[in-house]
Amino acid sequence: MPGPDITRPKNDPKNSGPKDDQPARFFLFLKCALWAAAVLVLLASKSPESQASPSQPPQALVYQDKPSQDKPSQDKPSQEKSSQDKSGAPAASTPQQSPDDNGTYVIRKDVDEVLLHATVIDDKQHIVTNLDRSAFTVYEDGKPQSIISFHNEDIPVSMGIVIDNSGSMREKRAKVNQAALNLVRSSNPEDEVFVVNFNDEYYLDQDFTNDLLKLKEALEKIDARGGTALRDALVASAEHLKRDAKLERRVLFVVTDGDDNASRDSLEDAVKQLQQENGPSVYAIGILGDEEHPKRARRALEIIAQRTGGLAFFPSTLDQVDEISRQVAHDIRNQYTIGYKPTNPRASGGFRTIRVEARKGRGKLQVRTKSGYYAGVQPSAAGTK
Repeated sequence: MPGPDITRPKNDPKNSGPKDDQPARFFLFLKCALWAAAVLVLLASKSPESQASPSQPPQALVYQDKPSQDKPSQDKPSQEKSSQDKSGAPAASTPQQSPDDNGTYVIRKDVDEVLLHATVIDDKQHIVTNLDRSAFTVYEDGKPQSIISFHNEDIPVSMGIVIDNSGSMREKRAKVNQAALNLVRSSNPEDEVFVVNFNDEYYLDQDFTNDLLKLKEALEKIDARGGTALRDALVASAEHLKRDAKLERRVLFVVTDGDDNASRDSLEDAVKQLQQENGPSVYAIGILGDEEHPKRARRALEIIAQRTGGLAFFPSTLDQVDEISRQVAHDIRNQYTIGYKPTNPRASGGFRTIRVEARKGRGKLQVRTKSGYYAGVQPSAAGTK
């Protein structure tokens, strides 16, 4: 015989007494609470916040941990930011160009210090590299100055390669491009280099990098046509160095084959821009040959190079350009950096002539550096296109 039914009939009035009513209410409440919780979970799972993908990368952090030298951020070029950070760094009494936290070389110097980059030559035209501070005397406007910093090391430079892209250069570009690349190969591997091609306009075809492949691609952007705006290209390149270069030492290497016939700036105005404080040294190669006005073109390149502390070369054949480019690299890598604090405050402005003398034993040596500079802030030139 089956046992008694212990199931509580829901509608049996005999089982609706006060003792059994409280558990029923409890279970009913628990059931409703569970349903409400389930509804809340379902609604939360459909909210916009919960639908965002948890694996989506934080875009703001992509380049912060490992900045790319050649890929600027969308907001501001990384090179410009680095340049501004360096210029605002605390000054030290002795310039030291050494790697910072990002591996970038920078010379830190006294804010009132003038830095000179000098090459010393003996009577046999050999570069002298073993002099100490006591061998040098610096004159500004004919008055001797106290040298407050000195070093002679192969430190990297910021360099612009500025190549004539006018119509007359069409057949010469292959060898000129190879010479420019060999200049980079022979230079300090930590140099930062940009490429400007110019005819009657000038174009920044590669910003600062030390990637030879990128430099090669920029040099191969040949559109040999039009005139020669050499002075405008040099002024714009110098402005690009001033604004965006990370390194204190600055150089322009220019190759052209004719007279400037398209620049807006006169030779005098261009030289004035190049002689701004901490302006670049210009190394120029003039492949002049039988081009129109070769004497005038030669004289212009000589003036620009001499006043900025560089050199001008005039090869008789195109094949000599490559050897000259290696000579330029050797010259740049064997310079002295000399710092002095002018007795005439720089805030008073104006042009200051510079002369540097060096002696070794009883012999007097030839020192090549910039012939002067314009103190204080100078008007800025048009930027590179």
